[in-house]
Amino acid sequence: MTSTIPERAEPHSLDGYLEVMTRAVFQAGVSWAMIAQRWDAFRRAFCNFECARVAAFDDLDIERALQENILRSPKKVRATIGNAQTMLALDKEYGGFKDYLRSFSSYDALSTDIRRRFKFMGAMNVWYLLFRVGETVPPFEEWVKTIPGDHPRMQEMVEKARRDGTLRN
Repeated sequence: MTSTIPERAEPHSLDGYLEVMTRAVFQAGVSWAMIAQRWDAFRRAFCNFECARVAAFDDLDIERALQENILRSPKKVRATIGNAQTMLALDKEYGGFKDYLRSFSSYDALSTDIRRRFKFMGAMNVWYLLFRVGETVPPFEEWVKTIPGDHPRMQEMVEKARRDGTLRN
């Protein structure tokens, strides 16, 4: 059985960032295993996360995406389209999405900006996104104290990265 714990990623294009962000959006509030089992359908629904294509989705594309075996959430599909549009704009404005991510003086400033610009990106999803793509995040054990509730899936993801030797901070 494949692990439902997402691997660390090294996006080489906007498409990779969009894929990680979309996974964060759709995993929120549901079983990570359910999303992992359906991830190939998500790739089909969102054209392999080709950012420019997703940003141009119209109502017919939304209906087509919702026919795939994904979590049927029109709000999250529309959010993904809006997030792709925002990524494209930031990529252009900053000369690269990674440059945007690294243009802030602190994690808190970046987190606040991401939560303001992107849809369905709360504090947990921001940390998840930045952790998965290898950006600097606060140490999990300290950061998680600021988030109400228990977060065993996030803890498992961090522990897996430690075991795999991919944790850089």
